[in-house]
Amino acid sequence: MPHFLPSLHPTSNLGPPLFTKEPEPRAWRLFHFIHTTLQPMRFSSFRPAASIQRLALAVGLLSFALTHAAAAPAASATESNHSFAVVVYNVENLHDVDGIALYDEFKGDKYTPAHLAVKIANIATVLSKVDKGVGPAIAAFNEIELDQTPDSTVKDYDQWLASVSGTTAKALLAQSPLPPELAGLPVEAWLLKACVDAGVTGYHVVVTDEKPREGAAVRNVLFTRFPVTATRTLPVESARAIIEATLEVDGHPLTVFVNHWKSMRGKEPADTEPARRQNAGVLRARLDELLKADANADILITGDLNSSYNHKQINRNLGGPSAINDVLGSQGNELAIRGKQRDLYNLWFELPSDQRTSEVFENKWGTLINLIVSRGLYDQNGVQYVDNSFAVLKIPGLNMDALGRPIAFSRGKVPYGFSDHFPIYARFRTVDTNAKDQWMPLARPSETETGPDTLVKAEVSSTSLFANALKPDALPAGADIRNGTYDGKIFLIEEPCYVNDKGHVKTKVGGLEYDVFSHNKELRATLRDRARTEPKLRFYGELGQFKGNWQFIVHDKDWLK
Repeated sequence: MPHFLPSLHPTSNLGPPLFTKEPEPRAWRLFHFIHTTLQPMRFSSFRPAASIQRLALAVGLLSFALTHAAAAPAASATESNHSFAVVVYNVENLHDVDGIALYDEFKGDKYTPAHLAVKIANIATVLSKVDKGVGPAIAAFNEIELDQTPDSTVKDYDQWLASVSGTTAKALLAQSPLPPELAGLPVEAWLLKACVDAGVTGYHVVVTDEKPREGAAVRNVLFTRFPVTATRTLPVESARAIIEATLEVDGHPLTVFVNHWKSMRGKEPADTEPARRQNAGVLRARLDELLKADANADILITGDLNSSYNHKQINRNLGGPSAINDVLGSQGNELAIRGKQRDLYNLWFELPSDQRTSEVFENKWGTLINLIVSRGLYDQNGVQYVDNSFAVLKIPGLNMDALGRPIAFSRGKVPYGFSDHFPIYARFRTVDTNAKDQWMPLARPSETETGPDTLVKAEVSSTSLFANALKPDALPAGADIRNGTYDGKIFLIEEPCYVNDKGHVKTKVGGLEYDVFSHNKELRATLRDRARTEPKLRFYGELGQFKGNWQFIVHDKDWLK
């Protein structure tokens, strides 16, 4: 159901505010959440201008805390005392360091143990912000490398962790040269070790039974503290196989699916929707089997579906049914799942539409990462969703940049960053009654089956950002803007630019070459035209990397002067 937050933004690019009802008083729960759930946040590696940082921290903490304020209501006669968190996280191509990979950027010295050490530590840090440092009880991951050297697979994770208990992942990866028995380890083992180092412990690991094959670079992985009673791999076409895992939660079965459907790969949605329809069909067929046996089965559908929750509404020319909305049956009427026509509810509908944001593409927010629940998670039996607990894990000073966007991982000389996706989060609990014919009470249930027909624009222009932009000539002598500490920072550049034979705009700063890029097609054309005709271009750009190439991203028209 929708959250009702204070009017931090009085206007929205989607029109009038979606919800107008005043929130109930939550001051005490807000204070309690900030001081007990979030661990102290470190700002040492990310320092936007002070005013922006304070604003981002205040807004981010308020939004995140209010989201969780209703996550742990006082126990009633139907509740046990056991609630737990679920996190869904596309970790953006987390690879091992054996140098054998399908993607070129992870071969040879382009990707090093130092890169891996930083990335797994950063992912584990994000997880540790959940539940007072304990981390989620269930974490569903996308884009974990499908090990290309399966002979080094870890068969007993507990035994392996015990064998390295006297050291840390960072220390192990600092060895030079890295011993072959470590270089070949599957990357989920390294992530598990980084979690232990961060105090996030007790996980069982579930992976698919996929084997290395052409085009299969990554797979899905599940970490869970609950006993795993059954698993299966559901193969799909042109995408990563789906994990199905049955967990035992306080004696109750919970089935978790981890998906990563066919990507769009820069094409029109209609070109790749047939593959996603097939992916969704495989999942839907398995769901139908489970729900036929028990219409109120407790089921979580997680992962990167490469489909926004309102995929059908924002893509009118799919050439057929939409995978997520029509084939799978994801929808937003929370009360409808009490009936027989609808059995799934997408938790994105818990948030106001302008807060449904997990990643940015071409200056628009997407919601490719999904957490969808079955009707059984709303009855008074077994596992139950905690009303109003869904949130996006945007943590100021950690995984969110000055523009409020995810900090993607950068493989510079000093590695930095997390993922190009924000993780999403929700809470669940077990209940003591066995009443499948009774439904949990809902405050302000979502009754909107479909979403809006537009995406949320990622606001990018800010007078404060420009006022505090960095100028290369004003940096300390010897400063290296490629050392990782400047990634995500806004620069003011005034340099000659040129267009190469591929049509890419280039410039040089400090004698080194950079791409000048925009996600806006019209702005890219303007940059090319002006680079060809003007002696210098003056623009604001966000420093970053794309596939190992350094670039300044010009986010909007007013960034080009």
